[in-house]
Amino acid sequence: MNRSKYLHDNFYANLVLKGTASILTGFYICCSAYLMKGILEGFLVADNPLGMLSAELIEILFFGMLFLVFMFSSIALIFGGKRVSKKFKFKLWNAKTQKIAFKYLFLVALIFTALLFLLNAGFIDEIPPTLLILYGFLLFVVKNKDRKQLLILSAVCFFLAVFCFFIPSYWYSAFSILGVAHIAYGVVVK
Repeated sequence: MNRSKYLHDNFYANLVLKGTASILTGFYICCSAYLMKGILEGFLVADNPLGMLSAELIEILFFGMLFLVFMFSSIALIFGGKRVSKKFKFKLWNAKTQKIAFKYLFLVALIFTALLFLLNAGFIDEIPPTLLILYGFLLFVVKNKDRKQLLILSAVCFFLAVFCFFIPSYWYSAFSILGVAHIAYGVVVK
């Protein structure tokens, strides 16, 4: 039995945010921020057809887009892990991968619960910084010893969240910067 295969199968998580998965996640974040800004600007302009939508429908659209970003990013992680497991011919869902996947799913559920609580409480301006803080926390929790570079993305999230707390209209720039940071991370860390 190949010792490196055995070690990799038992000691490494196969779902890691690197390479193509990180690039795709960054792309999804940038696209959703652009779409959200376009919808919001169209909603605020009187002559635009999007101005006929209700505020509740806009909120549902935004949460739907956010959910799609997390879903597509999760699918990118799974396919990236599947590609690596096929390359090294080992089991995709080992104990460490399952542990990371459960942490990830729990934290995503926590993020959506917190955001829905803020929305229902009427704290609309606090949603983007809270999302950035919780996403930075998610990246911090799911990192492993070999992926200490994820701490940089976590720090970027926390730094951008501070700006969003003080300047609520900075949300679009913050998410665009986070998307570009993910793309740059994916290009650098393979």
